[in-house]
Amino acid sequence: MHPEAPTGTTQNPQTASVPSTGAAEPTPQPVPQPGPPGIAGDVPQPGPPEITGDVPPAPPRAEVAAAFAPLLRIALGERLPVRFQFWDGSGTGPLDGPGAVHVRSADAVRRMMWAPGELGLGRAYVAGDIDLTGDIFTVMRALVTAAPRDARLGWDAAVTALKVCKQLGVLGLPPRPPAEEARQRGWLHSLRRDAQAISHHYDVGEDFYRLVLGRSMTYSCARFSNDATSLAAAQRAKHELICRKLGLADKPGARLLDVGCGWGSMALHAATVHGARVVGVTISRSQAETARKRVAEAGLADRVEIRLQDYRELRGETFDAISSIGMFEHVGAGRAAEYFAALRGLLRPHGRLLNHAISSVGGSRIGPRTFLGRYVFPDGELLDVGETQLIMQRAGFEIRDVESLREHYARTLRAWVANLDAEWDRAVSLVGVARARIWRLYMAGSALGFIDGGISVHQVLGVVPDPEGGSGMPATRRSWG
Repeated sequence: MHPEAPTGTTQNPQTASVPSTGAAEPTPQPVPQPGPPGIAGDVPQPGPPEITGDVPPAPPRAEVAAAFAPLLRIALGERLPVRFQFWDGSGTGPLDGPGAVHVRSADAVRRMMWAPGELGLGRAYVAGDIDLTGDIFTVMRALVTAAPRDARLGWDAAVTALKVCKQLGVLGLPPRPPAEEARQRGWLHSLRRDAQAISHHYDVGEDFYRLVLGRSMTYSCARFSNDATSLAAAQRAKHELICRKLGLADKPGARLLDVGCGWGSMALHAATVHGARVVGVTISRSQAETARKRVAEAGLADRVEIRLQDYRELRGETFDAISSIGMFEHVGAGRAAEYFAALRGLLRPHGRLLNHAISSVGGSRIGPRTFLGRYVFPDGELLDVGETQLIMQRAGFEIRDVESLREHYARTLRAWVANLDAEWDRAVSLVGVARARIWRLYMAGSALGFIDGGISVHQVLGVVPDPEGGSGMPATRRSWG
C-alpha cells in the first residue's frame, strides 16, 4: 500500500483519515476538462428560467448558498477559508481566497443526506457533483486548518442536509454510487478478500501507473538527499538505502525475498547493483506480468524470479534478507503477528528484515465508510510504529534501526500529483475521469497528512540473532548513511 496508503472504524480517528481528517473531507476535485484540472473560474451566472404553466418559480439566486450555510458552519466554522459556489450561481465566502469549492448539483446534498460524512462527500466528489478550483494543496490545507477540532460530518450533518433538501425542493432517492466504489466480500484479510482488495487498487493498467509514478515505477516513498534531487534519483536512493540496511552490499549473491514486489523495481535494483538473487511475490496479476516483462528486458531472468503468490503460501525456503516495502498496510493488525512469524521462519540466522510502512499513532483502520476505504485502499490498516516493533520482537526479531521518512513521502506525493496534472488528458483516456479524480484527491490529501504529521512512514530493521546472540550487524550505521 502506498498511498504506499487513512473514518469509519478507526482506533485513532484524530490521525487516521487520509487524505484528510475531521470536517475537511468535503474537499472536492477539479472539473475534468482538457488540460490539467483545477484552473477554471467561477460557475457562470445563469439568468432565471422562464416560468410557464404550473412550473414553480425558481428560488431566489441567494437561496442555495443561504440554505447551505448551516452545513458549512458545521464543517468549517463561521468564517469560510475559500469561496463556495453553487449550481444556481449563488455563492458565499471570500472572492480573493486561494480557490473555490463548486457544488455542481443537488445530488451532492442528497448524497450527504443518505450517506452522512466522508462517504457521501467522497461519492459526490467522484461523481463530479463537487469540484475544486485553485491549487489543490493550498485549498485543502485552508479547509483543514479552518475546520473546528470537534467538527464531525455525521448524523447532525445528515439531518441538516435533509433540511436543506426540503428547503430547496430536491428531496429524492439516493443517487447511484459511482462504479469505481469497491465492495469487498468474504472474511477480512482472507486470501480471497485480500486478492480482491489488491486487484481493486493495483490492476488498473501499467500505463496509468507509469504516467503517475514516472519511469522508476516505484509506488512507495522516495528519499531525497537535497532540493535538486529528481524523483527517479530519489527512488534509486531509497532502494539503495534498503539494500545497505539489509547488508546486500557486503554479501554479493545474497538471496533476497521482496514481499509485495510491485512492478519489480526493488528486485531489479538489488540484482543489478548488488548481484542479489531475488524472489519477488505479489498477488496482483497485473503487477506480476509487468515485473516479469521488466526483468526479461533487463536480462536478469537468471537472478530474479517474480511469482504470483501470497506470502502465506511460502514454504520450505530460506533467505538472507527480506524487504517489505509498502506491503504491511495491507496485512491488517489481526494478522500482523502471523505476518512477521512467517517472515521470521524464512530467514537464516543473521538474516535481516526491512519493513517499510505507513504508520499512525495509536493505529487506525481504513473503514468501509471512508473515501479511502471505498475508492482507494479497501481493508487497509495502519499500525503504530511502536506496536509494529513489539510484534516483530515477539516473532523473534531484534530491532536494530528505526527511521522516519515522513517529509520525504510528502515530497514524493507532490511529484506524483505533478505527473498526473501534466498528463491529465492521457490519464483520463487510460482510466476514466472518475478514477483520475480519485487519485488526484487521494494523493494530494495524503501529502497533507504527511506534512502535518497525522500519518508517517517508518523503516524498521530487524535481525535474527544466532543461538549465541550474534547478529552479524555492523558496529555503526555508517555503511548505509
